[in-house]
Amino acid sequence: MNNISFKKGIYQLNKDPNINYQLNRMIMWNGGDLDEVKSVAPKIHDCKSWEKEILSLGDKALTEGRTENAIGYIRMAEFFMYNGNPKKMMVYDKARELFYSYYSQYFGSEAHQIQIEKIPYENRYLPCWHIGASGEKKDTILLHGGNDSLIEEFLFTVLYIAKQGFEVYCFEGPGQGEVLKKCGIPFTNEWERPVKAILDYYSLEDVTIVGVSLGGVLAPRAAAFEKRIKRVVGWSIIPNLLEVGFATRPKAIRRMTRLLLKTNQRWFINFVFNKMAAKEELIHWAMNHGKYAYDCKDAFEYIQKSDNFDMVKIAHMITQDFLLLGAKNDHFIDFSLYKKEIDALKNVRSLTFRVFTDKEQADNHCNMGNSKLAIDTILNWICQTKKVGVC
Repeated sequence: MNNISFKKGIYQLNKDPNINYQLNRMIMWNGGDLDEVKSVAPKIHDCKSWEKEILSLGDKALTEGRTENAIGYIRMAEFFMYNGNPKKMMVYDKARELFYSYYSQYFGSEAHQIQIEKIPYENRYLPCWHIGASGEKKDTILLHGGNDSLIEEFLFTVLYIAKQGFEVYCFEGPGQGEVLKKCGIPFTNEWERPVKAILDYYSLEDVTIVGVSLGGVLAPRAAAFEKRIKRVVGWSIIPNLLEVGFATRPKAIRRMTRLLLKTNQRWFINFVFNKMAAKEELIHWAMNHGKYAYDCKDAFEYIQKSDNFDMVKIAHMITQDFLLLGAKNDHFIDFSLYKKEIDALKNVRSLTFRVFTDKEQADNHCNMGNSKLAIDTILNWICQTKKVGVC
């Protein structure tokens, strides 16, 4: 296996916080070129301009034979394409076809390669990557992403973790990637169901589950109901998805939203959020993606379902070792929410909280500016918790 390296840094490329984050994500995790992305970044101000500019980068990279760059651009172009866009599935398929062709050396049946299987689930399937540990195995890790997760984004993370001596099972669940786009299965807050399918299929015991982004609420939920999980990593602070979405809003707005939900004021919530979406691109995108990935008719139903993604209500059932990773300046997640999550974890065997800062270039969502630091923190924590030596 070749040496695995991770990019490091965070760049101010666009004045919109979410667009800026996704542009950085394109560079850090998806093979994008900084200078190329920087050249089009000022032209992007909404989903349509994102699609136009990022697809143009993909076409240019393909023409010039720069497949690695092209994969990242094409994959991320699809990210902001709304459900119903006739290009969306075509672009998704193209990115995957290029990915598995270009990185074919990493996939196969040999011990050091990633093996792909389709795990039976609700008469359809969950795609799962499995790779054995290099050398003596230190632990088994079950890894998954979050709200807009694609398994292909985790390639070098999976390879790196395996190289450090860990067996890895990385999967897409309901609402994610192929499971959503090909199988048509939307998100479920009952994450123990897909996790059980993976554990049963491979007859796994004594595993560490790592949930990234929205996985920070999904993985703890699975651990509450599935005791074959012995260690839990919440790679983002998410006590409740609805509260994350409203954390930066005034208290009066939060209280009013709860009241409107409780009294079933669908028309008014839809009216307000349609107005907000017209003014704020992040809300516009979140509502559209939410209706698609969570199988919702409107903003009211999406907000209602978001409230079900809650780890506080089941936190007393989590008895495993728990590692919570936070970011000081996460634009999605208000840092102050950490206290609510930590206070809820009353029965865990042990609790470790690690906050990443701007000095470490890891203070953004999922610590994207310094992924290696976050991954090494997780692996070292596992080794210390299991007392299996230094990672």
